[in-house]
Amino acid sequence: MADQIPLYPVRSAAAAAANRKRAAYYSAAGPRPGADRHSRYQLEDESAHLDEMPLMMSEEGFENEESDYHTLPRARIMQRKRGLEWFVCDGWKFLCTSCCGWLINICRRKKELKARTVWLGCPEKCEEKHPRNSIKNQKYNVFTFIPGVLYEQFKFFLNLYFLVISCSQFVPALKIGYLYTYWAPLGFVLAVTMTREAIDEFRRFQRDKEVNSQLYSKLTVRGKVQVKSSDIQVGDLIIVEKNQRIPSDMVFLRTSEKAGSCFIRTDQLDGETDWKLKVAVSCTQQLPALGDLFSISAYVYAQKPQMDIHSFEGTFTREDSDPPIHESLSIENTLWASTIVASGTVIGVVIYTGKETRSVMNTSNPKNKVGLLDLELNRLTKALFLALVALSIVMVTLQGFVGPWYRNLFRFLLLFSYIIPISLRVNLDMGKAVYGWMMMKDENIPGTVVRTSTIPEELGRLVYLLTDKTGTLTQNEMIFKRLHLGTVSYGADTMDEIQSHVRDSYSQMQSQAGGNNTGSTPLRKAQSSAPKVRKSVSSRIHEAVKAIVLCHNVTPVYESRAGVTEETEFAEADQDFSDENRTYQASSPDEVALVQWTESVGLTLVSRDLTSMQLKTPSGQVLSFCILQLFPFTSESKRMGVIVRDESTAEITFYMKGADVAMSPIVQYNDWLEEECGNMAREGLRTLVVAKKALTEEQYQDFESRYTQAKLSMHDRSLKVAAVVESLEREMELLCLTGVEDQLQADVRPTLEMLRNAGIKIWMLTGDKLETATCIAKSSHLVSRTQDIHIFRQVTSRGEAHLELNAFRRKHDCALVISGDSLEVCLKYYEHEFVELACQCPAVVCCRCSPTQKARIVTLLQQHTGRRTCAIGDGGNDVSMIQAADCGIGIEGKEGKQASLAADFSITQFRHIGRLLMVHGRNSYKRSAALGQFVMHRGLIISTMQVCHHIHHVPSVLLSAGPGREARDGDALPGAVQGPHQGKILVLQNLPHLGFNKYLPSSCCFSGGILMYGALVLFESEFVHVVAISFTALILTELLMVALTVRTWHWLMVVAEFLSLGCYVSSLAFLNEYFGIGRVSFGAFLDVAFITTVTFLWKVSAITVVSCLPLYVLKYLRRKLSPPSYCKLAS
Repeated sequence: MADQIPLYPVRSAAAAAANRKRAAYYSAAGPRPGADRHSRYQLEDESAHLDEMPLMMSEEGFENEESDYHTLPRARIMQRKRGLEWFVCDGWKFLCTSCCGWLINICRRKKELKARTVWLGCPEKCEEKHPRNSIKNQKYNVFTFIPGVLYEQFKFFLNLYFLVISCSQFVPALKIGYLYTYWAPLGFVLAVTMTREAIDEFRRFQRDKEVNSQLYSKLTVRGKVQVKSSDIQVGDLIIVEKNQRIPSDMVFLRTSEKAGSCFIRTDQLDGETDWKLKVAVSCTQQLPALGDLFSISAYVYAQKPQMDIHSFEGTFTREDSDPPIHESLSIENTLWASTIVASGTVIGVVIYTGKETRSVMNTSNPKNKVGLLDLELNRLTKALFLALVALSIVMVTLQGFVGPWYRNLFRFLLLFSYIIPISLRVNLDMGKAVYGWMMMKDENIPGTVVRTSTIPEELGRLVYLLTDKTGTLTQNEMIFKRLHLGTVSYGADTMDEIQSHVRDSYSQMQSQAGGNNTGSTPLRKAQSSAPKVRKSVSSRIHEAVKAIVLCHNVTPVYESRAGVTEETEFAEADQDFSDENRTYQASSPDEVALVQWTESVGLTLVSRDLTSMQLKTPSGQVLSFCILQLFPFTSESKRMGVIVRDESTAEITFYMKGADVAMSPIVQYNDWLEEECGNMAREGLRTLVVAKKALTEEQYQDFESRYTQAKLSMHDRSLKVAAVVESLEREMELLCLTGVEDQLQADVRPTLEMLRNAGIKIWMLTGDKLETATCIAKSSHLVSRTQDIHIFRQVTSRGEAHLELNAFRRKHDCALVISGDSLEVCLKYYEHEFVELACQCPAVVCCRCSPTQKARIVTLLQQHTGRRTCAIGDGGNDVSMIQAADCGIGIEGKEGKQASLAADFSITQFRHIGRLLMVHGRNSYKRSAALGQFVMHRGLIISTMQVCHHIHHVPSVLLSAGPGREARDGDALPGAVQGPHQGKILVLQNLPHLGFNKYLPSSCCFSGGILMYGALVLFESEFVHVVAISFTALILTELLMVALTVRTWHWLMVVAEFLSLGCYVSSLAFLNEYFGIGRVSFGAFLDVAFITTVTFLWKVSAITVVSCLPLYVLKYLRRKLSPPSYCKLAS
């Protein structure tokens, strides 16, 4: 019903009632999560409530009752997009792209994805043709490489303009210079670009070939055969060994592990380094031999391919049994492609291949990234071209349109083409290569690799930084820090006391059991029947440690002995069960840290399977427990539980642990839990509340019958199961509160603080749980201590999203924490409104995000804000986000090099991003901006001189200049990353803000006019040497302007200045036809004696000083009267 409710604003008659109902909804908090959900659904079912609660995105709109909600944000988007300016700038490109995309979709329609039936070992029975199981990351092939690269280059107006100008020189009537002066720079740029693209494409081809050529064992009727990864088909039975990559999406049929389960590593899929437990289909696992898979008639029914890596629905059916066997398949029965088998050998049936696998569907195609500076220069080139056309028309008009005026118009366009100098691209590309080399050679950030040399200045223009959590901000290494029992708290320095209590407790129990022939059962029964007394600290510690070591999902793993060979291919290897050879694996690092801590205090988990677990006491005694029921952790319940039976006493105990918000209504009344949870959270610790409840045999049998009946229900199964489990979660005994610290990467806090002070907004996108993400956001100071955190409630419909966005809109200066499911609902119905609200937050945390969601968030920020984004991560699940961002940074870490190889820049530690952005990014941008301005400054001066020549009826001549030398210029703020006190001065603005770009046209006209008219006044009698005079003054002017602009001198700058002057002096001899005007012998008009006279030198020097000095004086006065912020701090 809520999905059909129109969202209109409240009229004045209902305003007070709406406010009361909103307040009642958001102030009401039931004692249990179920009650809270119930009240929310009641509101959702009443259409009047949503009609009375408009979603306004500004205070003005919220107060204005007559405004239509739908038009508030949408109108702003349409206003930005409509108009002639939009069509001239980007509209035509958008329309062309849309038309081309429509034609491509018509010619190549995507195949509709459908559910499928896969017969075991029979690929030929597939009803449809499925894609090849090959990985292809290449952007081009042999036929599309050259056209594709040329299109990427000449789709920019700057390059297209240079191409047209160069091609015009093949027309004799339009030729005004040497061909090499036009084609050499353009050819150099194209050659460098095509070589770089060819190398990158070849590397991608090699990586794809390596992955596609990996050999796997395929099980057939005739035995095992070797098959390439690219030749695997749907229906094949594939054997994957330990530490081998899973080549395609499969259903887990069989394993060499006796427990019928195995571990896989999913770090390249979801970014989590913890191993995941997978369970084989019981029907195939119980078959006596491996070859029996072909003696049965069975098939798997799988849902259609989709991107969700956390869910799967399917069934396994064996037809040749009586009756037929049906098993439901879930996510725990699947093996997704690009994951690694961590234990044992597995056999699976392939259900999805190639582009239909989860990993490929969650990977976006890489795009060609173009820097904002290049786009600004491209727009500036268009403006200069319009000025060039206008100037040429003026010149033709002054001639009176006599003769072939259209040819003269084109020749004027060529003559004044130095307004857009062709050397601009060459200088900028050379400068970017130098910037990349400087980044890789920086000793302060060792191991940095620049993989995309075309966007170094993007690092200095970022507004949004989107970062992964696991392995990027944190080391993913958990350390147990605190145990709180209510009256006493134990920290890292008092763990030896816990160890002595545990040792004494078990030694006392063992002595009592040894003195009693009937064992410990009568003793326990006597204790349970005795009246309740206050327990000693020792017994409370013993119960807490025992609960921690039993309530988890951890499995001990033992490495195989070295030198032991397996007798059969599918036999389990001998294992060494010593303490030194044991490691723990679980889906959550918190649980591993807890079990490792219990081992350190004396109670060790030594074995576990699906039905039992064994503990070893400090004295070496082994305790066995039978696992009766296991309730795994879910994001909705925020807790997990286990029911175990002690085989020595037959006691049944229900243990549970979870987040404080979920456990507080469950445990018995206490006055310390909430306060201590807050204290630990402020210390950055991840808290878990542990509780227990003793069950009698009758209570458990009643629960088991109701639980089994609920699991067999076909309607509302999850709700019924949850209701049965909640019947046990009442008046549980609170045992302890644990605090675990997730180790942060080195210098994460100061780095994040520096980035915030630089005006960069940081978003954390993670696939981890909400509680974990919130805790890391606090401990890393992503959210400051003074800021509030708004945790976005779980929403599943439009109505719930409407209510939550209204509640969030009223919050000010608070960080946002939202889950991936809720984010998906908000983006479906209220995309623009949500992004607008989220962008106002100082920090945003998105948890349970899939790789595709991460990339989509990046794209939404780019579309709605127009700002530059940067994504940083270290796992394969971050590749889509890194490729979608304007600037992608990969970290080489524990999760491999996949993110590093796909990124534009690769670093080894998160803290290096501070220097990479604040020093190299800032300097690269400033240098590129100054270099582009100098090149355009030189071109405008030359064009001004050409105009003056023409106005005074002097034969037009061609002038040229050498490349700029700004690549080594330093920054006025060399200590940019010394600390956070620089604040907003590190925020880099757009290109017109830097240097003298604002005054560029006027300064060029002034300098060009002085050079030309100075030559007329001072060299009136020697005006036959006009080229040598004006060109000498121009060269000296440019060199002097460079020297006056440099802030940090480097010895290469001095060498470049004198080298440029030396090249010019040499050119006077080699280019005598240029400077001599005539065609006589060497030196006929190039009078060496005249050039070397004192009169020539001082007059040229005077012209140079007059053209430069006023501009420098104005610039000096402006800096003194209105100095920039960094100058104030430096002083």
